[in-house]
Amino acid sequence: MIDPVRQEVTAGATTVVIKIGTGVLTRADGGLDADRIVSLVDEVHEILKTGRQVVIVSSGAIGAGLGQLKLSRRPKDLPRLQAAASVGQSFLMQAYDAALRRFGYHAAQILLTAADFEDRARYLNVRNTILTLFDFRAVPIINENDTVSVDEIRFGDNDRLAAMVTNLLRAPLLVILSVVDGLYTSDPGAKHRKSDDGPSVIRTVSQIEDVIGLAGDSRSMLGTGGMTTKLEAARMCTAAGEAVWIVGGKRRGVLTDVLAGKPIGTLFLPRSGSLQSRKRWIGFTVRPRGRYVVDAGARRAVERDGKSLLAIGIVDVTGSFEHGDVAAICDASGVEFARGLSNYSAADARKIRGLRTSQIVAALGSVPYDEVIHRDNLVVLGAARA
Repeated sequence: MIDPVRQEVTAGATTVVIKIGTGVLTRADGGLDADRIVSLVDEVHEILKTGRQVVIVSSGAIGAGLGQLKLSRRPKDLPRLQAAASVGQSFLMQAYDAALRRFGYHAAQILLTAADFEDRARYLNVRNTILTLFDFRAVPIINENDTVSVDEIRFGDNDRLAAMVTNLLRAPLLVILSVVDGLYTSDPGAKHRKSDDGPSVIRTVSQIEDVIGLAGDSRSMLGTGGMTTKLEAARMCTAAGEAVWIVGGKRRGVLTDVLAGKPIGTLFLPRSGSLQSRKRWIGFTVRPRGRYVVDAGARRAVERDGKSLLAIGIVDVTGSFEHGDVAAICDASGVEFARGLSNYSAADARKIRGLRTSQIVAALGSVPYDEVIHRDNLVVLGAARA
């Protein structure tokens, strides 16, 4: 059976980003499952044959390292995690390269850190490199640089990395291969009463804020991300105008079924319209250096009326940031609903909060900007988060 909505999504996806979780690529004993990589590459090749471009965001370096180092459990200390990633990354890439070379493709390793995305020049260089690799019949295999990136190992968001890559390339579709079959109506890992029918997979989500509270804690033994990180990835992509499809990655033929538009997993539909590349970077890539807390009138003006953020609506300023840094915009309860490039440093913003534009000159000696954050440098987030 074919789902017309899914078929339409895949038909328009000229570039597909595929995120493969650790649990999909490792055996029960924690070692790298080379046969599974071969099988997935077979399916990737079928996608490439249609003329589409494919980028793989692959977890599994730490899991592969655990197998090579004969460790039965994922270490908790950072040096051992980094050592496992360092050993495992080479085995992971060897497996991908061997599988891809059967079809005349190269595996192109790209290891990234958050700093690569936050610096605008480096961000654009990553994009240019990936697009050039397509010309050389190379499939980019992207992973967080676990050997040097402390935050990634602690928080495990290759799901977020995949969303950032999707936004970077403006790819119409992100497919997340997970150990679960999609987003369930309740946590499949939790106990349920005998009278319950049990959780079921939600097939299509058109408004992600309607399901944001359904994420459970279930995750694989070797992986670090759960459904919460996947929903965050879906929120980032759908707000920018891209679709996200979460499916169970252990089953053979899953990518073939995705390409065919079969009703499997959970499909998150994109919001209407597509953000410009620069606004994707502002809203969903760079981490805010601080926060503007605003009153209800300012939130309404920014979120609903398409206005800039003015000093009069600001009630508090937190963090340490300079002119041109990204700052979050939150309401009085701490809910972040927008981000933007600040025209003022945090120190100056504290001096002018609550003032009318005509009063700024008395506080600072001049009025460098009428707006604290101009509308052209501001992005309203798709689903507000606390």
